[in-house]
Amino acid sequence: MESMTNGVINVHVNPKDKIEATNILKELGLNMTTFINMSLKQVIKKKAIPFEISLPTELDEALKETITIEKEHKSGKRKGYDNANEMLRSIIDD
Repeated sequence: MESMTNGVINVHVNPKDKIEATNILKELGLNMTTFINMSLKQVIKKKAIPFEISLPTELDEALKETITIEKEHKSGKRKGYDNANEMLRSIIDD
């Protein structure tokens, strides 16, 4: 029988991220070690990162801007219109 010893990985992470991830994993019935081992097995099996990694796209930025505008509108910081005619009247009147 082959002797199996555990390798050790030391990782520096943001403490808040560690707490949040640990809590989520606990809800899923996992601990950090099990999750990391599962992730490593997926990397080996797929020979790739097991989730998508990409740079933010223009669409992502547009979505963020839209969400910001909606929040500003709801808080009263930005004027809103019920229809296009109302908006046009406001532009002409200004």
